[in-house]
Amino acid sequence: MANEEDDPVVQEIKPKQQKVELEMAIDTLSPSYCRSKGEQIALNVDGTCADETSTYSSKLMDKQTFCSSQTTSNTSRYAAALYRPGELHLTPLHGILQLRPSLSYLDKADAKHREREAANEAGDSSQDEAEEDVKQITVRFSRPESEQARQRRVQSYEFLQKKHAEEPWVHLHYYGLKDSRSEHERQYLLCQGASGVESTELVKSPSEYLVMLMPPSQEEEKDKPVAPSNVLSMAQLRTLSLADQIKILMKNVKVMPFANLMSLLGPSVDSVAVLRGIQKVAMLVQGNWVVKSDILYPKDSSSPHSGVPAEILCRGRDFVMWKFTQSRWVVRKEVAAVTKLCAEDVKDFLEHMAVVRINRGWEFMLPHDGDFIKKHPDVVQRQHMLWTGIQAKLEKVYNLVKEAVPKKLDGQAGPAGLLSGDQRVQVARRQAQQQHALLEQELQRRKEQLQAPAVPPGVRIKEEPLSEEGEEEEEEAAADEPTDASPGGSLHSRLANGLPAARAAGGDSFNGHPPPGSAGTPVARELRAFVQATFQKQFVLTLSELKRLFNLHLASLPPGHTLFSGISDRMLQDTVLAAGCKQILVPFPPQTAASPDEQKVFALWESGDMSDQHRQVLLEMFSKNYRVRRNMIQSRLTQECGEDLSKQEVDKVLKDCCVSYGGMWYLKGTVQS
Repeated sequence: MANEEDDPVVQEIKPKQQKVELEMAIDTLSPSYCRSKGEQIALNVDGTCADETSTYSSKLMDKQTFCSSQTTSNTSRYAAALYRPGELHLTPLHGILQLRPSLSYLDKADAKHREREAANEAGDSSQDEAEEDVKQITVRFSRPESEQARQRRVQSYEFLQKKHAEEPWVHLHYYGLKDSRSEHERQYLLCQGASGVESTELVKSPSEYLVMLMPPSQEEEKDKPVAPSNVLSMAQLRTLSLADQIKILMKNVKVMPFANLMSLLGPSVDSVAVLRGIQKVAMLVQGNWVVKSDILYPKDSSSPHSGVPAEILCRGRDFVMWKFTQSRWVVRKEVAAVTKLCAEDVKDFLEHMAVVRINRGWEFMLPHDGDFIKKHPDVVQRQHMLWTGIQAKLEKVYNLVKEAVPKKLDGQAGPAGLLSGDQRVQVARRQAQQQHALLEQELQRRKEQLQAPAVPPGVRIKEEPLSEEGEEEEEEAAADEPTDASPGGSLHSRLANGLPAARAAGGDSFNGHPPPGSAGTPVARELRAFVQATFQKQFVLTLSELKRLFNLHLASLPPGHTLFSGISDRMLQDTVLAAGCKQILVPFPPQTAASPDEQKVFALWESGDMSDQHRQVLLEMFSKNYRVRRNMIQSRLTQECGEDLSKQEVDKVLKDCCVSYGGMWYLKGTVQS
């Protein structure tokens, strides 16, 4: 209080617009008026005693108060228009108020109720006491009010409310639409110089005139109405770009069918552009679009529950989304056990896209959208490729066991149903019989092809022996892909560096020849271009990593591209070998956890640079050893390439082909942690 005199007023802020209240009578004789309800409201507000302070003197709610609120702080963009044949008269607006019903009488009713309860409690206590106790009263004299204190009191909410309540009402007379006074006031909305003599010719272009009529909004941040950060009106949304509109809608809704998204964006928006934009911010799950995890959990953010970084949260949410691509039901305990995240984070993931069912788990919140899948098969195929890459990453991170049944395309299967044990056995038997028939047909076709000479006479085929493990993998691959067999092959024939013997014609240079009859097709050319570009950047790749990169490449291609026709694993391997690469038979340890695709290692044999010889020596070392020490690599390169080999050249070869782990060097993609 002592510092009040030394605290000067820096600035006074006055309201820009006064508050307006309008009291209107209610027709109590109308058949729509509930008389009993009106009497009850009047009784709650005023009580049984009627005096001058009563709100409803007739003991009936016979009036309603409307209070104004400011709709916008900038009215320069608005005008009142009056249309006449051949003429449009515009009048600028300097203020816009919106009238809403005032419910202050309910506050008065609550105050009356509290007063009655306090009076009843005081009456009960006075009956028990003969006389009131004598209480000591302390008298204090108020000090003179300073100017600063007076200004604060005048600007306080209680003072303004009291002053507003003391303001007298002004009686208004209402004039109807057809009244002469209304017609007279309406004449002010007409331009007085409309006779054509005083009117000036518009010399502005239509676009310039529209800018003058509706200038760009230049509201300052302090003038904008305060709204929650996660609230955005549709009018504000329309001012953003299409990509931002899609991102904001998906971030707020999280799961949406494509038809609903198009209805929100408007009929004038191109569906192709929306399809292109939605794939950048969402993933397809059961025919519906679910917002991507990195949109909800951006980089450098963390969980509000556990503080886990965004990267781990995105990985866990991707696992939940992937589970819903396999089934309509997910169990929260299973997700928590795999992701190792807290229960609150897992619950947030599930609430984004599912609803809980008692004693059953979490069900995907939207029904299966088969119409979208039928209309856009190319989009479904691209999304399936993306999910395949995400699945491979999740299996590696969470050590998931790969399922024996083939994965279905996302969204192509109908809603999951419940099958009995006998039904499952019958389905499995039918599938096994069909598979057996296909294998028998393929075996018979290959036997017939063996009767013809596989290679021209006089051509020597170079064969490289394979381990028993490699033969078993090739036989498994042949059984998995019965329709990809090449002419001249045999089920039990030896393979020369990954190619059948019939394809290895041409002596030692068979690795550089494309498969017969396929090099001229557009699909083969596109696939070969991808393989060559990929191995020019990464000299060593496993088949698993190559398939992941190929799926990402497919996801970046436009719909209807030739590569969407379907590329089998065998065709991909043949193209790699035909592009100048070789398969390195790395001797993995017997107890390795690497999958068959991870054990197939391919390397670019000749790239045309000075390091080809060094790289070939290094790859030959890894064809005999799973891991090698640096000093052995250094000595072998020096022995094969000369004493003048510098440390920089050795480092370059190691960087191109190998990774270091635990003091040992491994080929890229072969490290088993």
